[in-house]
Amino acid sequence: MKRTLPGIGLALAWVVLLLVGTPLLFHFVMIGVAAVCGYEYTRMALGEEITAMSRLYLAGTLVFPILFSGVLITGPGVIDGLFISFFLISSYFLCRYTQFEDSYDKLCRLGFGVVYIGVLASYLVQLRYLPDGGAWLVVLSSVTAGSDTGAYMFGTAFGRNKLCPGISPNKSIEGAIGGLASGVAAAFLFAWLLFDHVNWLFVAVAAIVLTVVGIMGDLTESIIKRGTGTKDSGIILAGHGGALDRIDSMLLAAPFFYYMLLVMGSV
Repeated sequence: MKRTLPGIGLALAWVVLLLVGTPLLFHFVMIGVAAVCGYEYTRMALGEEITAMSRLYLAGTLVFPILFSGVLITGPGVIDGLFISFFLISSYFLCRYTQFEDSYDKLCRLGFGVVYIGVLASYLVQLRYLPDGGAWLVVLSSVTAGSDTGAYMFGTAFGRNKLCPGISPNKSIEGAIGGLASGVAAAFLFAWLLFDHVNWLFVAVAAIVLTVVGIMGDLTESIIKRGTGTKDSGIILAGHGGALDRIDSMLLAAPFFYYMLLVMGSV
C-alpha cells in the first residue's frame, strides 16, 4: 500500500494536469520537475564532491533548454537554452577546476546531463503545446507506465532469458515482450477514451516505437546508476525512488513521439 497509494495519486494528478491544466501551467510544472531531476542527477554524477549550494546551482543550469522551449516552441529556443547551460557549467568548472581529481570527467557528466534532462524534457513541453497535446501526452504516459507494469508482471512470472544482464540483470526478454503487449493495449485504450476519431495504425506503430524506446530510456538511466554506484536516483517519491526514476522512459520517448506526430500528420 505504501507504494500503491502514492503511485495512484501521482497518476491522477498527472492526468488532471494534462487534461485540465493549461500548456503554460504544464510548462512551469515541468521546469520544477526538471530542476528536481537535475538535482538528483548531479547527486549521482558528482557524488559528495560538491556542496549543497553547488549542487543547486548545477541542477539549475540543466533546466535552461526546457525553460527556453516555451519562448520559441521550435528548435532554436532549445538550442539557446543549451548554449546558456553549457556556458554556465563551463564557467563553474573553470572556477573550481582544482576542486576535483578529474574535472574533465565531471564536466562531461554534466554536459551529458544537460542533454539527458534539459533537452529531452523540453520535448514534453513541446508536445503539450501541440493541438490535443495534453491528450497525446496521456497516451504517451499510458504507454510507458503500461509497458513498465507489464514488463514487471510478465518478467516476474515468465522471465528466463536476460535482456541486458550487463546493465540491468533483472530485466528479461519475456518481460520486454509482455511490456510491449501491455504498452500497445494501454495506447489503444486511452486513444479510444480521449479521441473521437483515431488513426489506429498510427497509434499501433507509435505504441510499439515508444515502448521499445522507453525500455532504452530506462536502461540508459541504469547505465548512469551503474557508473555512479547508485540504486535510486532519489527518495522524493515514497516507495517510487526519485523523480528521474519515474520519467526516465518518457525522456527518450518524448522526442520520438513529437516528431512522429508532426511527420505522420496526426496533429
